[in-house]
Amino acid sequence: MLLSVLIPVYNEVESLELLFAELSEVATANNYQMQVLFVDDGSRDGSWPIIEMLAARHPPGEGDPAGARDTTSPRITVEGLRFRRNFGKAAALMAGSKLANCPLVMTLDADLQDDPHEIPRFIATLGDQYDVVSGYKQTRHDPWHKVYPSRIFNWMVSTLTGVNLHDHNCGMKCYRREVFDEVRLYGELHRFVPVLAAARGFRIGEMVIQHRARRFGHSKYGMRRFVKGFLDLLTVKFLTGFSQRPLHVLGSLGLASFLFGGLGMTYLAAVWVLKTLMGVDPRLHQRPLLLYSVAAFLLGVQLMSSGFLAELIAHQRGNEQDSYSIAGRTRKPAPGAPTGEPRS
Repeated sequence: MLLSVLIPVYNEVESLELLFAELSEVATANNYQMQVLFVDDGSRDGSWPIIEMLAARHPPGEGDPAGARDTTSPRITVEGLRFRRNFGKAAALMAGSKLANCPLVMTLDADLQDDPHEIPRFIATLGDQYDVVSGYKQTRHDPWHKVYPSRIFNWMVSTLTGVNLHDHNCGMKCYRREVFDEVRLYGELHRFVPVLAAARGFRIGEMVIQHRARRFGHSKYGMRRFVKGFLDLLTVKFLTGFSQRPLHVLGSLGLASFLFGGLGMTYLAAVWVLKTLMGVDPRLHQRPLLLYSVAAFLLGVQLMSSGFLAELIAHQRGNEQDSYSIAGRTRKPAPGAPTGEPRS
């Protein structure tokens, strides 16, 4: 089994050697050819020297997952990547995935709360049935102010996106390598990888995993992540539902606002005509409906204009990137002919 293990690191100096020891046990016990990728996301606590030490002891070379891949005996190699500053987990996953060269990619956190001994179960669950398997921390060893908001957030994500997972934010997931070729992450979209993958047609699964209590350090996530997570959820909903047809949502909202404003203006015009014929001052400027109608009319025009501009951008993007995902083909193209395969 050829497996890349991708681990974002941010101030986890106490846990790195223990985590690597557990990964070595798993590789040896299951005869894995394992490529361990540590991505130091701007740590300031000495995590990088530990990563350098592990990489020096287990360098990639001939006969390992990063080289010729001699699968006759277990082998584990270590590679490290260091960011100049903290860019976030999504950036760490994208950068690390470019170095991953095994058919399966396992991601987990570096704080030892994810148990590496679950890896064989992930691979067995993935099998031929799924392209992504996400972990579900059914029993969590976290404070209540993290657990309950997380449950609400996961319910919102599942409801709005249709990808029904109990724990979207679990860092322990198993992927087929091609998922990272087609799913682009930025900002804090790492928690939505299954949603983005499902939008491309990949098959998503879930399994219950063991969640361990934190042994070192403290959580890197505060209350601000829930606000950011909600805004990212709206972004993902728009990207997965309307990235190829933005006018459908912007135009629909704009049309509704335009019609409301138009109806209000029509009603006020009729009132003005009738009151004038009756010799009564209509005093339309004192009616709140006039202000609401004008505002709704202008908002509708702006939304529809934005929708048309978004359509132009989506059209240009469609010329640069395929809007579909190919799982396989029955015949290889002739040399030099267009392949039609998705571009990474």
